[in-house]
Amino acid sequence: MFAARLLSLSLPILATAGAAEKFSFGRPLMGTRFSMVCYAESRAAAEKAVEAAFAKAEEVNAVASDYLPESELSQLSSKPIGAPVRLSPLLFDLLEHSRRIAEATEGAFDPTLGPLTKLWRETRSSGRLPDPEKLAVAHAASGWRHFTLDPEARTITLLRENMAFDLGGIAKGYAADRMLDSLAAAGIRQALVTAGGDIRLGEAPPGRGGWNVALKTFDVGKNDEILTLSNAAVSTSGDLHQSVEIEGVTYSHILDPATGLGLTRRVAVSVIADEAKLSDALATAACVLGSEGTLRGLPGVREVRVHKPQETQPEESKTSP
Repeated sequence: MFAARLLSLSLPILATAGAAEKFSFGRPLMGTRFSMVCYAESRAAAEKAVEAAFAKAEEVNAVASDYLPESELSQLSSKPIGAPVRLSPLLFDLLEHSRRIAEATEGAFDPTLGPLTKLWRETRSSGRLPDPEKLAVAHAASGWRHFTLDPEARTITLLRENMAFDLGGIAKGYAADRMLDSLAAAGIRQALVTAGGDIRLGEAPPGRGGWNVALKTFDVGKNDEILTLSNAAVSTSGDLHQSVEIEGVTYSHILDPATGLGLTRRVAVSVIADEAKLSDALATAACVLGSEGTLRGLPGVREVRVHKPQETQPEESKTSP
């Protein structure tokens, strides 16, 4: 879940200048709400394409959820140390991409924080900080350098005891990319997908220069900033809606890999990139870093905005054609 939300406007079916009509769909998925807006020749064509697209996201959830004990990702925790484990093409691709981002951000984004994530979920539920010994054990089991991948054999090798993965900071964006690709394969290219704080934009709506993305802020009297984008992704992250106060300190739902606890620094981030699997992960990384750092120079990144409390905090974002 993200502090700032990207919401697709609820719009009626609307005839356009050409043969295409606008259709909107949505359903709960991966702990948030996914929605799609697309232009198609008929409702039947749109529904068929959308069902196939949702199936792509369901596949990601079934394989890569750390909430489902039977998922392929969850099952990795029980694998022996030092022994290569063959992965499905989907999970291997997702972990390979996650590792590349972890390396590029020097661990600000880390897919191996599963032990810390589990501990922090208990902390948020109980309202008490974790036991220092348990925190130390979970911290020792985490670290993106503690696994290797073999692209030729499509295997993963775990190098630490008690390792567990958490792909919550990338899986929704990855799913949104797959959904848009699925729609395009069905001939529907003028479309957008929203997945919580991630939005994936396809080609512009008929007769328009792009999709309008409105970034709202807390600044009183300040108008929404309208971005017109197509074939891009926008992700937001921060502690606006997901935080807990313990002993007078406000902790974010976003973990600091250095401490194993939620971030205590107020920050919100917006990232514009070519793909949502990139913008999603980098939004989390930028929150941890507290600045754009070197993220702007990464391939596929168009813009990174880091907002501090004294500047501006995205309250919510929305899109419209």
